[in-house]
Amino acid sequence: MSCKRLKVPLLLTTFTLAAALCLPGFEVAEATTTTSSFSVTMTITASCTISSAGTLTFPSTGVLTSAVTATSAIVVQCTNTTPYNIGLNAGTTTGGTTTTRLMANGATTIQYQMFTNSGHTTNWGNTVGTDTVSATGNGTNQSYTVYGQVPVQTSVAPATYSDTVTVTVTY
Repeated sequence: MSCKRLKVPLLLTTFTLAAALCLPGFEVAEATTTTSSFSVTMTITASCTISSAGTLTFPSTGVLTSAVTATSAIVVQCTNTTPYNIGLNAGTTTGGTTTTRLMANGATTIQYQMFTNSGHTTNWGNTVGTDTVSATGNGTNQSYTVYGQVPVQTSVAPATYSDTVTVTVTY
């Protein structure tokens, strides 16, 4: 028997196919499926990064008959809900402490301090739970101002003085 292709409406074609499936000796293979599933996991660990730590630049001055102040910023990013502390060490100049840091030019030094508040009353040190800044991460950059102050001093020679302070984030 030969089959001819005819253009017929879709409904008629579907009906014709259904009728043909009912003919004796005509078998249709049935599809069989099987399924399974798998887990998808990821672990987010607590983490923090220091996005930036700006230079604390005091303005040029002559005789230190009054305190000189300046600010800089530290930007930290920690995972959401991660508690952390930001500490500032004593600097690299020999003899400096976290309460009285020293900038140096050769053997000559100038005292300076760093605070967590604009009133220059809360020292910013490096001992967690004592003189660090505590916060909780929210997943975005969080900025903290460092308030620096060079107190009144005598016998300071004209020169450029510097120090390097390390920022430590403990989480």
